[in-house]
Amino acid sequence: MEPFKNVFNQQLVTHIAEHFSNVLEQFNSRAFIGSSMQNFEHLELKARSNQITQALITHLPDDFVEASEAILNTLAAPSEEEKIAPSDQQQGLRGWAIMPIADYVAEQGMAHLDLSVKLLFELTMRFSSEFAIRPFLHNHQSEMLEFLHQQCQHPNMHIRRLISEGTRPRLPWGMQLTNFVTDPLPVIALLEKLKDDEAEYVRRSVANNLNDIAKDHPDLVSKIAKKWWPKADKNRQRLIRHACRTLLKNGHPSVLATFGFHPPELQSVELLVEQKAINFGEAVSFSLILHSSSNQPQKMMIDYAVHHQKANKGTTAKVFKWKTLTLNNSGKENLSKSHVFKAITTRKYYPGEHSIEVFVNGLSVGKTAFQLLMK
Repeated sequence: MEPFKNVFNQQLVTHIAEHFSNVLEQFNSRAFIGSSMQNFEHLELKARSNQITQALITHLPDDFVEASEAILNTLAAPSEEEKIAPSDQQQGLRGWAIMPIADYVAEQGMAHLDLSVKLLFELTMRFSSEFAIRPFLHNHQSEMLEFLHQQCQHPNMHIRRLISEGTRPRLPWGMQLTNFVTDPLPVIALLEKLKDDEAEYVRRSVANNLNDIAKDHPDLVSKIAKKWWPKADKNRQRLIRHACRTLLKNGHPSVLATFGFHPPELQSVELLVEQKAINFGEAVSFSLILHSSSNQPQKMMIDYAVHHQKANKGTTAKVFKWKTLTLNNSGKENLSKSHVFKAITTRKYYPGEHSIEVFVNGLSVGKTAFQLLMK
């Protein structure tokens, strides 16, 4: 499989150069391509984009207003689709070509706020400006929030998604917006306007933003979920579930109650592991028997945690989703599960005692141990 970083390649750089040379008589395409492609094969994706950005800074006009006009004249038509397909050379710039251009605006346009925001809105309709907008939110928070509030009803869903995605306090691979980490209320005011957006693409971004906020303010997001849930249609319900996924996984009591998961009433619980020892590369199989003590049906969210052995002989737990079910009044439920221990890049395994722990509606109902053997 071709490395993902190769979305930035000589063909794309040449494509960018051709469009700028078409709108700027003084643009030196050969020098731009040379600067952009220097040592390219040894650079990862973001480093390649950054190098193209630096080449743009060198070869576009020093006057940001003139450079901005040139950028606008290179762009393809805006997209109305969620996935923006790359353009051919006749259509204009869109897709991955936009990423280094958006970063150029972030680096060069801080003193031209109105113009830069206009550019970022145009660029996001051809790819995304979710990373490039963040320095402006950091340096011009009040002005940027006013801009974003004005665009919450914009007809293009990429603009509306930029509002929710660009303001995520802890956007992966983006600069952290520390003000919003500390106080997310300005962000929540925007999300309130977008929570029932017609586009799932936007609603999914709203959910991800709330999930970010929940990492620092779990009780606040719990209150939002409780507020938004009554009379919510299926789209908003899906948004709230996705927004609360970390809180559900962590067993936050108020969030569990919002979704109808109350402390379980159980007459007995039996958790059994089939093997006392497994070899690395094999699966541990376990079963769970729940016997209700309630005279009412009970909605149950069942998760399990694997407590992994660490190098220092301690353990660390990783929680996995298992099943959601309704346990009938005075009824019994039999469940079984297998969990494979295989090599993954995010974990190093050590031999020794491991354990399986099961949670019902966020509460631990049983734990059992087994040995992991490394061949």
